[in-house]
Amino acid sequence: MKKLAAVISIAAVSAGALANQTVTIGASATPHAVILEHIKPELAKQGIDLKIKVYSDYVQPNTQLVSKKLDANYFQYRPFLNDFNVKTKSNLVSVVPVHIEPFLLYSVKIKDVKQLKDGATVAIPSDPVNGGRGLLLLAKLNLITLKPGFKQLTVPTDKLPSVRDIASNPKHLKIKELDSAMLPRTLSQVDIAALNCNYVLEAKLDIRKSLYIERGQDGKNIWAEYLVVRPGDQKKPEIQKIAKVLNSDSTRQFIKQHFKGEIYTAF
Repeated sequence: MKKLAAVISIAAVSAGALANQTVTIGASATPHAVILEHIKPELAKQGIDLKIKVYSDYVQPNTQLVSKKLDANYFQYRPFLNDFNVKTKSNLVSVVPVHIEPFLLYSVKIKDVKQLKDGATVAIPSDPVNGGRGLLLLAKLNLITLKPGFKQLTVPTDKLPSVRDIASNPKHLKIKELDSAMLPRTLSQVDIAALNCNYVLEAKLDIRKSLYIERGQDGKNIWAEYLVVRPGDQKKPEIQKIAKVLNSDSTRQFIKQHFKGEIYTAF
């Protein structure tokens, strides 16, 4: 009986040693979850069972990470993370940059910004970070001017404009603020829209037909999408393994071949 108990005990320990550690990451459907699916087999070899929870919004991945319903998330760039931390008094931290998505000005009604008529309706994201980025894009194209002090970001904590910061609007554009996820579905109802690329990919829109593509490749990774965790968790071995695989040559080649230049690696 003692020998049998010892055998059972050893078997139990061996089984426990062989069991993979589960890590749950919240992500947008594409490209984030697609990239995470690509790295799952490699992580399994390293003892990590990666679970991917897909979200259609930009709110829950952070709130559920704070409440410990997720181990990490991968859907945002640092200006968005900084805004969340300030407003919620959280202290989530970025681990590694993975990819950069373009920010697009899109229309199904006109083919050139010069065709935009007086009084046209322009849709931008309703959240302050992506909405601010949309206003910076409109200002860059000379469709509006902003109050002094607003410029393209040089650090993630730079202040972004709101509609209240529009100094002049020579074309009398009607700025409509809508949820980012809704914007591709409202293209027929507005003249132009500033779109986040992940929702463009999800809606299967042709990026090549964009009126303007802001590529976000500023050399500082301000607009890079990061793996994000709770403070201190960035040092955990399982998070370090995930970060390393996300920044591997295999992931670089996958992004290049699968997305065919629609997004870019940030490492």
